[in-house]
Amino acid sequence: MARKTTPRKRRTESRGSVVVIGLGRFGRALALELVDEDTEVLGIDESAEVVQGLSGSLTHAVRADSTKEDALRQLGVHEFDRAVVAIGTDLEASILTASLLVSFGIENVWAKAISEAHGRILTQLGVHHVVYPEHDMGQRVAHLVRGRMLDYIEFEDDFAMVKTNPPADIIGLPLANSAVRTRHGITVVAIKRPGEGFTYATPETVVEADDTIIVAGRTRATERFSELQ
Repeated sequence: MARKTTPRKRRTESRGSVVVIGLGRFGRALALELVDEDTEVLGIDESAEVVQGLSGSLTHAVRADSTKEDALRQLGVHEFDRAVVAIGTDLEASILTASLLVSFGIENVWAKAISEAHGRILTQLGVHHVVYPEHDMGQRVAHLVRGRMLDYIEFEDDFAMVKTNPPADIIGLPLANSAVRTRHGITVVAIKRPGEGFTYATPETVVEADDTIIVAGRTRATERFSELQ
């Protein structure tokens, strides 16, 4: 039977904890990752089967209708400082839930959007962080498929970080002598030797052929650099 509990009584006890509402693929993955990082998680979903499946994996897993203010208050959701609306295709439930969380004065509300219109509505409601998991993942995979990079993260304002193998023209040279920033418009920020972990790159770092590097710079510059191999 799913765990029934009143998770939080005082606001000070909820710092460092997160409530995740909607435990589908995205919400489940998010909640489990938070737990793995030693964060207390209250997971809420309308499905008894979903809640049952996560009982014992999350700090608290509760079946409730998140569009009902009384239900959320009984669970102490209004006492949390961080909340995530991970509801997928039920737009009405997503919007109503997000509106309640904002009205509670929760300091950081994150919400999943499945379209630009959905995202605009969430933003207009006062949601602090709107994310587009499917869209963002599609863009990321497209970059990986198109180039020879090993991993790719794009930030705002046309800036990206790329995990890649070093091209021949910087191998065997200290980074200070390679002119990599002048010639390629990127900065090597970290390096990984075979069998070792990543360490920060310095001007004295000499890149070898079997190293893995992380570079940062304008999106297109990082893409071009990864294609030099």
